[in-house]
Amino acid sequence: MDHPATRRDELVETLHGHDVADPYRWLEDQTADDVAEWVAAQGAHTEAWLAERPHRDAIRERLAEIWDHPKVSLPWRRGDRWFQSRNSGLQEQAVLHVADDPTGEGRVLLDPHELSDDGTVSLAATSISRDGRLLAYGTSDGGSDWITWRVRDVATGTDTGDVAEWGKVSGAAWTEDASGFFYGGYDPPAPGHALDGKNTDHELRFHRLGADEPVLVHARPDHPTWGFGPAITEDGRWLVVTVWEGTQPTNRIHLGDLTGTDDPAAVEITPWLDTGDAEYDVIGNDGDTMFVQTDLGAPNGRLLAISAADPTDRREVLPATDHALLAVRYVGGRLLALRMVDAVHQLTVHAVDGSIVTTVDLPDSASVGGITGRQEDTVVHLSLSSFTQSMSIARLDVTDPVRLTEVRAPAIRLDDVVTEQTFVDSTDGARVPLFLIHRRDAPIDGSNRTLLYGYGGFDISLTPEFRLWWSVWLERGGVVAVGCFRGGGEYGRDWHDAGRLANKPHTFDDALACARWLVDAGWCRPGNLAITGGSNGGLTAAATMLRDPSAFGACVPEVGVLDLLRFHRFTIGWGWTSDYGDPDDPDDFAWIRPMSPYHAVLDRPGEYPATLITTADRDDRVVPAHSFKFTAALQAAQTGPAPILARIDTRAGHGAGTPTSKLIDARTDVVTFLEEVLGGEGS
Repeated sequence: MDHPATRRDELVETLHGHDVADPYRWLEDQTADDVAEWVAAQGAHTEAWLAERPHRDAIRERLAEIWDHPKVSLPWRRGDRWFQSRNSGLQEQAVLHVADDPTGEGRVLLDPHELSDDGTVSLAATSISRDGRLLAYGTSDGGSDWITWRVRDVATGTDTGDVAEWGKVSGAAWTEDASGFFYGGYDPPAPGHALDGKNTDHELRFHRLGADEPVLVHARPDHPTWGFGPAITEDGRWLVVTVWEGTQPTNRIHLGDLTGTDDPAAVEITPWLDTGDAEYDVIGNDGDTMFVQTDLGAPNGRLLAISAADPTDRREVLPATDHALLAVRYVGGRLLALRMVDAVHQLTVHAVDGSIVTTVDLPDSASVGGITGRQEDTVVHLSLSSFTQSMSIARLDVTDPVRLTEVRAPAIRLDDVVTEQTFVDSTDGARVPLFLIHRRDAPIDGSNRTLLYGYGGFDISLTPEFRLWWSVWLERGGVVAVGCFRGGGEYGRDWHDAGRLANKPHTFDDALACARWLVDAGWCRPGNLAITGGSNGGLTAAATMLRDPSAFGACVPEVGVLDLLRFHRFTIGWGWTSDYGDPDDPDDFAWIRPMSPYHAVLDRPGEYPATLITTADRDDRVVPAHSFKFTAALQAAQTGPAPILARIDTRAGHGAGTPTSKLIDARTDVVTFLEEVLGGEGS
């Protein structure tokens, strides 16, 4: 099909002795008029194509219908007050409530709909003082990762007038006396570059209530790529500063003793676990003893008790097992350990010395989405979901006998849908978990429209999780396959390492192996198989499709990292060199360039499957230039009849905080596209 014309420049750079074409670099400048014209032309082209599909309205109506049910977050407590986010169904944003008990109706504390006319200003982060008296809330404008912090009095529901701007990649941590909070941020970006300027020189700041300007607490100009995440132990004593560097799988922990100063902003922060040799997470403390989850000497993770005064004084509390340790919570004098067994969650309760008390009987294949509770609590709340059940809330009493009780049932149960798990041998023999979600009556004759979804990066695991739009896909006869590709965290550090840096191509090997297995097992044929994923998963989808375009009938890379030679030049992209490598390093360049989707398709004309590339104009994490350039290159390379379309959302970002109406519109278009382009019987 014909696509909108895109100007091609004769731009060629010499990188590490190689000539590299970049004919669509001009699309990186979102402020330029010609880029705005290109975006408008692509949008009109895609909308015209979608508008011709007769089933689009029915899909939108069904999505809106199934979306329209009450949704809540886990309740959490500060002081004597309980807090919870709630959405009545189709509200654009969730509304923050406060109540006297975890199941009480309470009252509205903060309604994000009052922050903008179109629902595109979202509540991006919250932090409530230990006494439950003050709320620090961070807002995001149009999906941006930039956060502006404000403070609200919980009792009166009115703002105090406090404002702290240019926060990013950091929460807020209140002092015990609620005199102020610590947070991380950057200097204001250059005018016009808030959404694409490079983010370095992160600072730890303190906002004192009533002050006009924050106080700089900690910075390391000698390490401009370091960032700082603050937390304060529940006894109010220790300021724990997690020092990160991009998405490196190692970090550092610095400590500040808040009992040693009358001014929190003047706290002395000293290195504590500062070798940068492992990942460390302080999950709680008992006085001077810190409980630290780490993969030091244990790729699957373990828990140590370490002295705050002497980090060499340590003992093992929870040893490593054969299964990846995802998280540990210290509540009610006990330890809750969440592990993963073949991409399925396992929750165990331990005494503080590490001895096991019991294994919690979770519902079949349910994933624990979150746990809320304080160290002094003997009852915590858990969120649970699976591929076939939306989120439920359960209470876990950690005293003897340990009891799990459902307090909020799932709003949606897909009783006619089943989940199976199999394991696929990848190209080098690696055993890759693959979940199959389908209707009980789905035929195994190759006729199913099948969606292969994966991620495979940054130590992030895919476990059974409910997605509203998948339920519509499933009820319309589709099949969903979720692959746990290397690069994720399903089997700990080793699985991550096996799919990053020079091993990154293993991610695409695994995805292609799963695609071929689905065909060989009779679930689908290449013509009715689509591959999709978002962010790093967008890279996975595009790179896998380009390895063998004939293996797929469709590809949907969403907000994807698609230009692997320039990702590090925008916003926080430099941090991803931990997984992708550094394009400025000649050794890394040698294996980065062949797997970059944008460069792989340049000057490679051929017949490609139908592709829908999605992005948003305010995505300042994976900037939309990735998708713009890949769209232009793939449209120019396409010699076959299948459409190459770009869906470019406005007043939206990487995904977080997107208004409900925009979510429904986006999922409508993806399902419409897939149903139209994926063949059925005989394809």
